[in-house]
Amino acid sequence: MKIISRRDALKAAVLSAVSTQLFGESAPAIGESPANPAMKPALGIEGQRRPDLGDGTFSSKNWKAKLGFLIAAILAAGAATFLTGCHTSGTDTGASIATPCMAQLERFTAANVPAMGPAEFKSPVGKWTNAPAPAGLPGRGLAEHPMLYVGENYTKMFLVNDGKVIWSYQTGPGYEYDDIWMLSNGNILFTRMQYVAEITPDKKVVWRYDCNNSSGTNHTEVHTCQPIGLDKVMFVVNGLPPKLLIVNTKTGTVEVNHEVPSADGQPFNPRNIHGQFRRARYTAQETYLISYLSSSNVVEYDKNFNEVWRYGIRSPWAAMRLKNGNTLITDEGDNLTREVNQKSETVWEFKSSELPEAYRLVQPPQSCTRLANGNTILTSRGGGGKGPQLVEVSSDKKVVWVLQDWQDLGDATAVQILDDPGVPEIPGESQH
Repeated sequence: MKIISRRDALKAAVLSAVSTQLFGESAPAIGESPANPAMKPALGIEGQRRPDLGDGTFSSKNWKAKLGFLIAAILAAGAATFLTGCHTSGTDTGASIATPCMAQLERFTAANVPAMGPAEFKSPVGKWTNAPAPAGLPGRGLAEHPMLYVGENYTKMFLVNDGKVIWSYQTGPGYEYDDIWMLSNGNILFTRMQYVAEITPDKKVVWRYDCNNSSGTNHTEVHTCQPIGLDKVMFVVNGLPPKLLIVNTKTGTVEVNHEVPSADGQPFNPRNIHGQFRRARYTAQETYLISYLSSSNVVEYDKNFNEVWRYGIRSPWAAMRLKNGNTLITDEGDNLTREVNQKSETVWEFKSSELPEAYRLVQPPQSCTRLANGNTILTSRGGGGKGPQLVEVSSDKKVVWVLQDWQDLGDATAVQILDDPGVPEIPGESQH
């Protein structure tokens, strides 16, 4: 058997997805013989099959959409090639600044996209819709960034481009959105507390994992997810015990199923399953970085769940490993965002109290995004329309953008900036 690198495997996954999208069959993996395994149904409650959700294949006949997919996949594969250090002699290509999600946006407004998908349910609108936006805010409002946007108090996700919402997806009453990704093939992966799912631009559910919604100690929740390549998803299930899973969304195979140890060595509180974890990330170093929201620690584990690093902080809602090797943490309890190095030294910190009074966050940030230019975007639930949802600050703490738009959007918990360079499903490439 030929041994291949992780990035080669990701490139192979991209090319395989292109073949499936265009011709209905999979390309062989690098170093392996051609194969065409049957697609498996989506996952259901606690990993059971969900035949009602379809077989995960693409059914669109729209060749314009297929061409867009092909272009994005080529960009993604090119970026992965660049990142491995494989290039021709002379000047490097522009693949390192590829933004493959941007090539997918026309698919969300294609003729085959329904107003409501088969699995959509109308989400009730909050009272914030009457909240006016102040004049003179920094930046260009909705036109500042193309983005994928969700908030935990409004189960309607938004895709924004050229200053307007071009697509949305609703999942009915209840809570809550916490994590969201657009992949380079245009699919959207998200958590909705009771489940984690992947959908297509034309609103078909191609994969879903449901939690146990019963009361008591059997109750489970999911608040974080991450794509690993185009065919795997990492997510953490809050529960007794909590578990980290990696599932192959094409075959249904559970490739990793590991209990997450407590941060303090004590049993998890059975009355606080909801508050165990929010954000977890699989890093470019092939480690798991997990935020213990209620246990005041960010802990990094190797693939065998041996602890390799930890950082104590009051209420870590989110933590991510940056490309510079540092870790960026959002502390909801102390209303701050802090960047620390491997020695646990603070190298940058921003407190919400440092914002000018005119656009200070009404509620603490839950997650943040670090852009390629060094700027940081903070998200806020905004107090039900009383304050901004997003604030972007530079590395020297200048406010460059404030979004307070309660006419078009709801509260903000997570945002993915789509024109920032990187292939989302390659760990470490998307800093959100």
